[in-house]
Amino acid sequence: QVQLVESGGGSVQAGGSLRLSCAASGLPYSRYCMGWFRQAPGKEREGVASIASDGTTIDADSVKGRFTIPKDNAKNILYLQMNSLKPEDTAMYYCAADYLIGPRLLRDDFHYWGQGTQVTVSS
Repeated sequence: QVQLVESGGGSVQAGGSLRLSCAASGLPYSRYCMGWFRQAPGKEREGVASIASDGTTIDADSVKGRFTIPKDNAKNILYLQMNSLKPEDTAMYYCAADYLIGPRLLRDDFHYWGQGTQVTVSS
């Protein structure tokens, strides 16, 4: 049974940093594409960053230069390092995984999801 458990969310002032974690179990981690998505109230869930099994990454234009998506294969943990946070980054952040070739940012490409962790950035 695939399980993705996020942690690390919280409240921070604009310009600050947070690191989210996603502990994965029940999947052949090294063969999966994993990603981070976010959903703000009243908005669609959008892709933030993704990493393929070969380490190739992509990220959304809105977070380029501010967010990175490191992965610890030994511990089966995916991270989202968020720097220079802005109020518009406020959202519920979700970890996702699936057996995909290459990194992806489309929500419908992923079948496995975590429960989410809230990030709130105040101005």
